[in-house]
Amino acid sequence: MPDIFGVVADATRRDILQVLLEKHAQNAEISVSEIVAQLEISQPTVSKHLKVLREAELVTVREDGQHRFYSLDPEPLEMVEDFVIPFLSVGFDTEVTFEYRSETGELLPDPESHDGEVLSEEVASAAERIGRAAASAEHRVKELVARFRLRS
Repeated sequence: MPDIFGVVADATRRDILQVLLEKHAQNAEISVSEIVAQLEISQPTVSKHLKVLREAELVTVREDGQHRFYSLDPEPLEMVEDFVIPFLSVGFDTEVTFEYRSETGELLPDPESHDGEVLSEEVASAAERIGRAAASAEHRVKELVARFRLRS
């Protein structure tokens, strides 16, 4: 898989991604000719950049005869987000406050303010292992779906 940062570094590819994002928000696809018309750049240039975006798994393509319809797959951009967020949050002193409320909306006391544990250490450890397994499974399923889409 190409380096995602190198892929999104190109201004033309970012423009294409922006067009695809607009269609993604509408849950729609877009043809190469529509991208060419919107960006006012040549069809070979658009096709070249779409190939790079396909190889980076940022777009999916559906073929219908001689026409190709593209849609955005934003999942690979999560790597960029994971990398960038720590840089953007440096220097922010944020204080998060929690309120615990019952189903009826009644304010409940903070469970950590009590001497007793909310969850036993054993239960908390098991919950953490289950959460990690679920996250790993979700990541693997998304990876397999992305690969399947490329082969289709």
